[in-house]
Amino acid sequence: MSELRDLLASTSQLAGDFLESLDERPVAPDVDLDALRQALGGPLPDGPTAAETVVAELAHDAEPGLVATPGGRYFGFVIGGVLPAALAADWLTAAWDQNAGLYAASPAGAVVEEVAGSWLAELLGLPSGLAFGVVTGCQMAHVTALAAARHHVLAAHGWDVELKGLVGSPRIQVVVGAQRHATIDRALRFLGLGAPSTIVPADDQGRIDARALDVALDAVEGPTIVCVQAGEVNTGAFDDLEAAADAASKHDAWLHVDGAFGLWAAASPTTRRLVAGVERADSWATDMHKWLNVPYDSGIAFSRHPESHRAALGTHAAYLVHADETGPRDELDWNPEFSRRARGFTVYAALRSLGRSGVAELVENTCAHARRFGEELERIPGCEVLNEIVLNQVLFRFPSDEETDAVLAAVQQSGEAWMGGTLWQGRRAIRISVSNWSTTDDDVDRTVAAFATAARGVATV
Repeated sequence: MSELRDLLASTSQLAGDFLESLDERPVAPDVDLDALRQALGGPLPDGPTAAETVVAELAHDAEPGLVATPGGRYFGFVIGGVLPAALAADWLTAAWDQNAGLYAASPAGAVVEEVAGSWLAELLGLPSGLAFGVVTGCQMAHVTALAAARHHVLAAHGWDVELKGLVGSPRIQVVVGAQRHATIDRALRFLGLGAPSTIVPADDQGRIDARALDVALDAVEGPTIVCVQAGEVNTGAFDDLEAAADAASKHDAWLHVDGAFGLWAAASPTTRRLVAGVERADSWATDMHKWLNVPYDSGIAFSRHPESHRAALGTHAAYLVHADETGPRDELDWNPEFSRRARGFTVYAALRSLGRSGVAELVENTCAHARRFGEELERIPGCEVLNEIVLNQVLFRFPSDEETDAVLAAVQQSGEAWMGGTLWQGRRAIRISVSNWSTTDDDVDRTVAAFATAARGVATV
């Protein structure tokens, strides 16, 4: 035990050194792939190596290939940072090594997840009494929620999909917006539903055309699922959730909300209006490793219909020690996994450390940084901001695709900040996502300055 304590102490020092370096280290590493493979690779060792040696050499050899994603100047892919309490809870989670599949395997893991799920539903303005499954991220949250939807809409037409499968079943009509996220289509593939049957046009911000959605639903028959989004991944724009709920209700369709990051707008009084009507949906999916800033990987799926959710996901086996249905909660009845990491501990720690006001402040601060980005970027000659900055996303470009890509590459290579490129309405663009609790005004200033320098350099070539 003394040796283990020494190992954990030295590992803590290595972790602290990395986190303290974030402000000064290049955000994206200039790494040589072959060198990284050589340092970390080689033949499988024939015999054991001391744990402290393994950890020290891993930290040393991996360091050149680490991205400063926990830092305040990483603005790519809607990746959040890591709150201190959530990071510490994640270390405890690994040390406790609980299997959060059954209440019997970890009573604490089951109850903390139960509490965190109810807190999240309340914080996000969702109805009480929902079913939920804590999963790896929004991709699997979509799979979980849409599995419940698949069961529900087919059961309403007399088909037991869990018993009979999809062969011979009524065709499920899936209606989506033109700017939906790719994880929706991927979830549909996983579930055997194929490509969406109807794609509804979107406006210049990526919002689904609410009137066209109603017209599209008039034209479909049979079991139907409608997928809308709270927070388009490029612009941050929100579909009209009230109108979508009206249309889905009128046509007896299941309404699913992709709220990977945008659902968190409900946590702040200043942005809550964006999700008006969200509580009327049948299912919701979001991430915690985005705006809640817990470590990877963590997401959650909610559904209004617990009986459909459990029918789609639940399972029993003779050797398992199942909880009584009226007593504790067995997590495997609500998500696609058996054995799983006890992700609820980090979510619980993040929510307790922030409280309701702290989550609101996190959302408001990052949105304020996004607005400031928009204002400052527009001062750079040739820079055009393309979106209405309603949340934490900033979409912009320079006069030509070539200039846009060149400016982005120069900023990325500078190491001062990192964000990704995208294609928007047929042209190249750059997207900034402000999702990290630790981002400061100085981080914004440094990033804008990097863009101004890059733009001047490209203009003189």
